[in-house]
Amino acid sequence: MTEEPRIPRGLVIASSLAWRGLLVATAVAVVLWLIAQLAVLVVPVVLALILTALLAPLARVVNRVPLVPRGLATGVVVAGGLAVAVGVLWWAVAAFLDGLPSLSASIGETVVALRDRLAGPPFRLDDTQLAAVFQSLLDTLQRNQAALANNVIGALGTAGELAAETLLMLFVLIFLIHDGARIWRFVLGAVPQHVRRRADVAGRRAFASLVGYTRATVVVAAVDAVTAAIGLWVIGVPLVVPLATLIFFGAFVPTIGAVVTGIVAVLVALASGGWVDALLVIGLLLIVQNVEGYILQPLLLGRSVRLHPLAVVLPISAGLIVGGVPGALLAVPLVTLADAGVRSLRRPGDGTLRDAGTVDPLDPRSARPLRGEGPGPVALPGPV
Repeated sequence: MTEEPRIPRGLVIASSLAWRGLLVATAVAVVLWLIAQLAVLVVPVVLALILTALLAPLARVVNRVPLVPRGLATGVVVAGGLAVAVGVLWWAVAAFLDGLPSLSASIGETVVALRDRLAGPPFRLDDTQLAAVFQSLLDTLQRNQAALANNVIGALGTAGELAAETLLMLFVLIFLIHDGARIWRFVLGAVPQHVRRRADVAGRRAFASLVGYTRATVVVAAVDAVTAAIGLWVIGVPLVVPLATLIFFGAFVPTIGAVVTGIVAVLVALASGGWVDALLVIGLLLIVQNVEGYILQPLLLGRSVRLHPLAVVLPISAGLIVGGVPGALLAVPLVTLADAGVRSLRRPGDGTLRDAGTVDPLDPRSARPLRGEGPGPVALPGPV
């Protein structure tokens, strides 16, 4: 009787890892596919969760004022946040429209200077050749008029979807702030009883980490925008307010947002003031980014959020591929949420807490265990 040949142990291990990896990859692909199909629903809900992390602590402060019920506190905070956002956008658009004529004149002067440069050494293009170049550009624009019109129609449709998603986000935001604790208890009901307390602690620490991230990001973005606005004004770059607003919102997409908004600011400086202004703007933005990376973020984020740079860049890239700009915007907050939750589940000390209420989900310091955390529960007025 012949013996069957033994399968090498390395091949057995490799095959086991391979089928498990394929199974995990398939599950991840299915989840990403479902998210892409339900993006109209998922994106507003996730945005509402992030905004809840920003506004829920304010709602609790307002709710502590005598004779202010929870519903009124929620309405005041949501209405105030909406008014601030609309006011900033309105101010930026008005400033852009006011500065557009001067920018157009500067671009015209830049085009004339470019034409003179091409006419001189070493290019030495004559008027006929220059006219042919500009006529080619004009013909290209005319040939693409139909595509531009289709894009405008598509933009109108996108605007309608954006309005619907905004309304859904506001609806979810209001209930998350007002009934967050009740919603969280309902979610915990689906967790097995023997691990429910552990899941409760992990969820609270994860949300506390998200609170710390959103709060620090807003402060850092505001400081970046103000500093950049002052520098751009000193250099003499037009459209200071729109560019500062763009830098503010770009700060919510770490690394990539700074690069994109920086390129826009440099191009505006190049069109309005030439190479000298463009180089000055590059130096200004480098200073702003170094102050943010080495001073503001470590000071404000502190111990609540600790992510390796790769844990920032790779999720942003993946979010950009899967969900476009919204995916890139939501990637890091979701990674922050998951990181704190997983760390809590792996931390032995969190499994011995007798009362999950000792972890305040609205305090960024609760994202990591504090020395001497009190035994008493933390009262939650509504938001988780």
